[in-house]
Amino acid sequence: MSLDTITSSIDDAVSGFFEPIAKWLGDIVFYSVPVAGTQLPLIVAWLVVAGLVFSGWFGLVQIRKFRLAVDVVRGKYDEKGSAGEVNHFQALTAAVSGTVGLGNIAGVAVAVSIGGPGATFWMILCGLLGMATKFVEVTLGVKYREVHADGSVSGGPMHYLPKGLTERFGARGKTLGKVLAVLASAMILFFGLFGGNLFQVNQSYAQLVSVTGGESGMMGSSAGALFFGILIAAIVGIVLLGGIRSIASVTSKLVPAMAGIYIAACLVVIVVNVSALPSAISSIIEGAFNPEGVAGGVLGALIVGFKRAAFSNEAGLGSAPIAHSAVKTKHPASEGLVALLEPFIDTVVICTMTALTIVIANPASWGEARKGESIGGVTITSDAFGTVLPWFPYILTIAVMLFAISTVLTWGYYCMKAWTHLFGRSKASELTFKVMYTLFAVAGSLLTLQTLIDMADAVLFMLAVINIIGLYLLAPVVKRELNSFLAYVRRRDAGLDTEADEDEDQEPVKTTV
Repeated sequence: MSLDTITSSIDDAVSGFFEPIAKWLGDIVFYSVPVAGTQLPLIVAWLVVAGLVFSGWFGLVQIRKFRLAVDVVRGKYDEKGSAGEVNHFQALTAAVSGTVGLGNIAGVAVAVSIGGPGATFWMILCGLLGMATKFVEVTLGVKYREVHADGSVSGGPMHYLPKGLTERFGARGKTLGKVLAVLASAMILFFGLFGGNLFQVNQSYAQLVSVTGGESGMMGSSAGALFFGILIAAIVGIVLLGGIRSIASVTSKLVPAMAGIYIAACLVVIVVNVSALPSAISSIIEGAFNPEGVAGGVLGALIVGFKRAAFSNEAGLGSAPIAHSAVKTKHPASEGLVALLEPFIDTVVICTMTALTIVIANPASWGEARKGESIGGVTITSDAFGTVLPWFPYILTIAVMLFAISTVLTWGYYCMKAWTHLFGRSKASELTFKVMYTLFAVAGSLLTLQTLIDMADAVLFMLAVINIIGLYLLAPVVKRELNSFLAYVRRRDAGLDTEADEDEDQEPVKTTV
């Protein structure tokens, strides 16, 4: 029996068993209501409303404190002797690597095909709102993190939900928090294995096959798939062994490189077609408020744009706080401010560059997709670049590979923290997880398991419901932390001594074995 036959049999068996479950779960999580001729997924509304609420609650912190956030990333307000494993820049790149991925390349193309150019405007707006949500959840992640005896750090919703709710509501909050922590860990683990690992490897392999001769090319065989999977698994396994320090070291170089390559290519297309730039910008703005051929009109374009941004930057989903919690700082809100840059980079910059490139280049495949033809998002984006750079599919393949590897690495870290929360931090437990995670990377090049990937998306967005309820309940804590950090900044800018003044209202980070 050939390897292809075996993998096909596995795919069919898994799909047959899980398809009813995935459909049932997806119908619940992504339940949509008809609005003005289009469908509004309530989970997207839930994420957008959270962004609006936190933007108002914290006085548009994403705009007023944007420059301060950049200064913190640059190290201007670093504090000596802070607990943690990585600096602000490394924490940011590690978290960004978990969100910047194929969605920025393929997902955006789908958005501007369904919602027209105007979807870009609403995507940007949703990204700006998501900055406030990200600020809140990451501040809580650092506030309630645990520093272990070996210096490693654990954080995320599985920590701030039980601790924060206990602190605010006593015994009732403690019981609820423990239940939510277990659910959060299970959801993160499930999504990470299938969405953050297997799917990323699968899609990057598909792109590699497409530029190396297709199914009949050198990578199109089952042997080529197995080789690719083992190679990716080896890279992931080696980096995972080093923990967040190793992951941050890699992503702090990989993320700027992959973003630089991709943005540079976008700029080449834009510069070559610079005369079309004003018209493209005009079509984006006009399409946002007066779209033609879009189901639901303005609201239809808005929903598509919001949906793409919400799925892309993961603001409110509770994943990013896990990476940010490892930062070296004594003021949780300092990293919260750093984190608000994440949706800006992911959605406002990279997603917008993709959309602008497609609108300006106007490839034939985009026109066909807007008429209802079934064309893959990566194909549309690749064709847009191909109008100026015929050889760009090869560069796009490199970008996809970098995006995929960085995402797999970051989600490996997220999953390990969820795993150890559920099964303990022993060396045997961690080794078991790392072996399992690398095997999933190998499987990613051989299997599609689309049903489980769809199920993983639903599970991750279920976490958003739990997480955002917690964020609302704990927002007053974030307000205190922000005021505390701003007071520290004012003292430091004034040249006052801050070494002995570690803010009396700052509670020590809990250390565990």
